[in-house]
Amino acid sequence: MRFSELVKEDRRLVILRVLEKAPGGRANHIVLAAALRPLGHDVSLERVQEDLEWLASQRLVRVDDLESMVTVATILPHGIDVANGRERVHGVKVPLPGME
Repeated sequence: MRFSELVKEDRRLVILRVLEKAPGGRANHIVLAAALRPLGHDVSLERVQEDLEWLASQRLVRVDDLESMVTVATILPHGIDVANGRERVHGVKVPLPGME
């Protein structure tokens, strides 16, 4: 597997884990981008939105566009299972055992 694919899969897992811990399981793409930076993923807002759309296509999150300016993502039950390693989805890194 290429390094870029490993990074993409890890970033998707990190997004799910951040959403899981967010109040109400929700956050907008701007907050998510800021939360990703200290976790090793300094990416553009557009990249975060692309990841959210992909996660939504896998039924891991629900995405709502508010006035075409802000994308709000809400983690779904299947997304929680993937974030915790109870389910697997190709394209999302499997969390290491014991990693919070």
